Amino acid sequence: MLGNSYANQNCSAARALELVGERWSLLIIRDSLFRGITQFGSFQKSLGIATNILASRLEGFVANGLMEYQVSHELTDQRHYVPTAKAIALKHVIMALTEWGEEWVPDRKGPIYFAHRDCGTRISLAATCTKCGVLPSNLDIVTRPKKVSRTKLAG
Repeated sequence: MLGNSYANQNCSAARALELVGERWSLLIIRDSLFRGITQFGSFQKSLGIATNILASRLEGFVANGLMEYQVSHELTDQRHYVPTAKAIALKHVIMALTEWGEEWVPDRKGPIYFAHRDCGTRISLAATCTKCGVLPSNLDIVTRPKKVSRTKLAG
């Protein structure tokens, strides 16, 4: 059984869960990336999350490089939580989770779909082979160990 930390797991997915695996994390990042929310109060209103939990998650995102602070001096010194490239790279993860939910969570079809900004056409994720371009079935997707370079072992 996994504890509160995945530090002993030799798995990139487990290490990623250390940063974004808590129940509110991807929803906060989703709101930031797809809804443009950057202010604490707007996150709280959108999600209905307890303020202490939201503050903890946002501070953790800043500490781990997923978000950065920006201060708006226009009307107030309101702090904004702006996603970094590290968080923006999670768009595909959120899209994949959304597609999975659309397919496998009964009677819970969402109100949105993902579209290409330039032309408005619906987009979806597909796992294609980088060598032959085939779209393998889920049963044909397997894991293989990475080759470790000798310089990596020596260092």
